[in-house]
Amino acid sequence: MHDTSTLLTTVEAAAYLRLSPRTLERFRVEGTGPKFLKAGAGKRARVLYEPGELHKWLTGFTYSSTSEYGA
Repeated sequence: MHDTSTLLTTVEAAAYLRLSPRTLERFRVEGTGPKFLKAGAGKRARVLYEPGELHKWLTGFTYSSTSEYGA
């Protein structure tokens, strides 16, 4: 069960990650972004994010050196 009081909208999640909302939307389409929830069915359903999922996704990009990642 999710604690709905901590769920973030796309705008709030983008601010948390210091990205633009449009970038976060593109990540959803590409399947490369953090996991998200849909509040309802259909294209117009609100997209919500759990802060823990945002943190987990972001820490997947932790490096010690620039030689550790590719372009």
